[in-house]
Amino acid sequence: MVGRTKTESAATRAALLDAAERMFRDRGVAHTSLAEVAAAAGLTRGAVYWHFRDKADLFEALCVRAELPMETMLASAGGKRHKDPLGALSELAVTALTRLAADAHTQAVFDIIFHKCEFAAEFASVAQRRQTTDSGCLAHVERLLEQAVAVGQLPADTDTRLAAQTMKAVMVGIMHEWVQRPEAFDLAHAAPMMIEVLIAGMRERPPRRASKGSTSTSSRRKRLSVAS
Repeated sequence: MVGRTKTESAATRAALLDAAERMFRDRGVAHTSLAEVAAAAGLTRGAVYWHFRDKADLFEALCVRAELPMETMLASAGGKRHKDPLGALSELAVTALTRLAADAHTQAVFDIIFHKCEFAAEFASVAQRRQTTDSGCLAHVERLLEQAVAVGQLPADTDTRLAAQTMKAVMVGIMHEWVQRPEAFDLAHAAPMMIEVLIAGMRERPPRRASKGSTSTSSRRKRLSVAS
């Protein structure tokens, strides 16, 4: 009986998340009420409050369901030593894009985050979690890039922080573009080629940390420019 109750509870929670996903994507987060989510799931409003504190908690759970698998993979990769760190980073990036192309839940959540959500005060906890997640993902990517420096795949003066931020910006751009117009290109097919271009560019011309000499030279040029 206990096992059945847990199974039923999990099924109810999943039904509410599925309904919220549909409603948020169709109407936007701000314009969807919890009563409407419950009705779309064929459940009562009380069922919503049994599983979620409020709409922000429901929305956060929706994001976690879609994003947690990739977060876990990235954290695991960032915590290991790799003989081919850039290869590991490339594999992770391709996996993230192909997962987006194949998983309807991930597509829906990215669409909601990109286009159907305004992070108002009531969603402060969700916005904070996203900032924490982004910072954590950025740190894991930077660790892989630091490993790439250590094994000689990248120069010693590579600006690994800027390289990680560049990687993130490109990934978010690809995801945003494809979610907005999935008919524009076959993401699953294009993902390996897109990431190959990015990693090849990183190998050939990685961002470099500015040396003290180059910084002072730049400052002198600015002062001369102002003086002239």
